[in-house]
Amino acid sequence: MHPLTIWLLSPYHTGSHKAWAEGYKAISRHSVHLFILAGRFWKWRMQGGAIELAQQATAADKHPLPDLVLATDMTNLAAWLALMRGALPAQVKTVLYMHENQLTYPWRPGEKPDLTYAMINWLSQLCADLVLFNSEFHRRSWFSELPNLLKHFPDYIHLEQIEQVEARSRVLPVGIDNQDGNRPRKEPVAPLILWNQRWEYDKRPDRFFDLLYKLEDAGHDFRLAVAGENFRNVPAEFQEAEQRLAHRIEHWGFLPSRKEYQALLQRTDLVISTAEHEFFGISMLEAVQAGAFPLLPDRLSYPELIPSDLHPACLYSDDEDLYEKASMRLRMPRAAPPSLRRAVREKYVWPVVARAYDDQFAELSGAPTAAQQ
Repeated sequence: MHPLTIWLLSPYHTGSHKAWAEGYKAISRHSVHLFILAGRFWKWRMQGGAIELAQQATAADKHPLPDLVLATDMTNLAAWLALMRGALPAQVKTVLYMHENQLTYPWRPGEKPDLTYAMINWLSQLCADLVLFNSEFHRRSWFSELPNLLKHFPDYIHLEQIEQVEARSRVLPVGIDNQDGNRPRKEPVAPLILWNQRWEYDKRPDRFFDLLYKLEDAGHDFRLAVAGENFRNVPAEFQEAEQRLAHRIEHWGFLPSRKEYQALLQRTDLVISTAEHEFFGISMLEAVQAGAFPLLPDRLSYPELIPSDLHPACLYSDDEDLYEKASMRLRMPRAAPPSLRRAVREKYVWPVVARAYDDQFAELSGAPTAAQQ
C-alpha cells in the first residue's frame, strides 16, 4: 500500500507548532509536505494566513495532490478550502489539530476578548472531517465553553452542530523526542531547578519566582536555569528575578540549539510548572523524559500526563503544597522515577505518537492501517 500524501498547513510555524509539524514529518510513514508561515502576528495569521497558504499550495506543482490535509488551529480552514475550490480532489479528507483554541485561552490582563478568533476555530472545526485535540482536558474545556460562545449571537447559532463535531473529535497527543536514559554524572552541587515554559503571564512566573524567593529565605540551596521562548512583552517578574537570584543562575534565556536545550534538561533535577493555563505540557514531558523530577498543578492537562500512582509525589494542590514538595525535593534530590520515564516513553515519544497519527489518517482516508497491512 502506497503511503498517503499529506499536506500540513502550519501558519504559525514556531515553538511547539514547529516542533510538532517537523517531528511528525520526520517520523511518519506517510509523505508529509509542509506549507508554513513565520510564527509571528498571530491575529493576522488567523485572519489572512489562508491566502498565502493557498498561494503556496496552488503553486506546489512539484508535490502530488494530497490524500489528506492536516491543518493547525491557527489556520482559517474554511477560508483556505474556499480559496482551494476546484484545486483539490473531492475525496480529500481534512483534519484540524487543536494545539490551543482562542475561546478558553486566557487573554492578557487589560485585553478585551475578541470572539472573532474563537469563531475562526469553530468554523474550521465545522469544515473538518476530523478534529484532534492534544489532551482530553483541552477537548472537554472547548466543548464545555462553546455553547456560551455561540449564545453571544442573535440567531441561527446551530447549537445542535456542537454534538456532531464533538462526535468526530479525538485526542492524540503531541510527540516528544526520545532521549537516551543516560544522565551525565554529577558533581555534588546544589539541585538545579528549571523554568522551560514560555515567558508569558498565563504560565504565572510570579508564582514560580515567589516560590524560589521563599525557598531561598528558608535557607534552601539550589541553582536556577530559565529557558523557554520569550517575546516582546516579557512579564516584569523575569527582570526582577534575574537580579534577585543572580547568584543562583546557571543559565538565563532561550536556547535556540536543540542539542544545548536537551543537555540542559539532562542536568536538571527539578522542573516546576506554576501555570494558570496549559492545554498539553510538552515542556514538562521533555524534562521528565530527560530525567528531571516534575512538580505540577493537580489540574488542567497535567493529571493526564502523570500515571495516577505518581500523582501524590508529582502533583500539588496549592502553593503551600508546592512549597512543601519543593523543599523535600531540594533536601532529597532524585531523578524522575523510572516508572514515570517509562510511561512517558511508551505514550508520548514520536515513534509511538506518529504511528497513532498515521493509522488514524489512513483509517479516515479509507487506506489500510499498519496493523492491517
